[in-house]
Amino acid sequence: MTGDASATRHWLLRDLPYAAMLALGVGGLVLTSFRGPTTHYYWMALAPAYGLICVISGWRRLDTGAGHMQLVLTQALHWAAFVAAMWLMFLPEVRGIVNDNATSLTLLILLALGTFVAGVHARVWRICVVGAFLAAAVPAVAWIQESAMLLLVSALLLVAAGLALWWLWRRESGRP
Repeated sequence: MTGDASATRHWLLRDLPYAAMLALGVGGLVLTSFRGPTTHYYWMALAPAYGLICVISGWRRLDTGAGHMQLVLTQALHWAAFVAAMWLMFLPEVRGIVNDNATSLTLLILLALGTFVAGVHARVWRICVVGAFLAAAVPAVAWIQESAMLLLVSALLLVAAGLALWWLWRRESGRP
């Protein structure tokens, strides 16, 4: 195996779980825009998956059975609390007054907070960074959701201007 392939494999084994955490969190935002049972199940499965990644990541930093047991117990209780908070967002009483955009942002905020604190408990700085990235995504996603019409109109205007310039260029160059 060459040095580049070995370095890539090492990166994949070390950082792929954290990249997956980011992708799954942002994927939840997209999914939440669709109402249905799939959304609920996705978020309910996401927190335990994050918990498992936290346990696996923190496991190698501990050298005693008691430390391992404390890590598992802490992460299990931590993520159970966040699953309960996420579950509350899907209650019919809450869904009746909170729109889908607010629900997706609230779930992302909960996931960001849960991820950051889980990283602190597991003593894995990369998990804390994932939580910080998810938190930073909240205002960006809110801006995109709020500005969707502005972005659409801007894109349409750019396309129209490009077509007009293309038409003028073809007209001036004498091409049919």
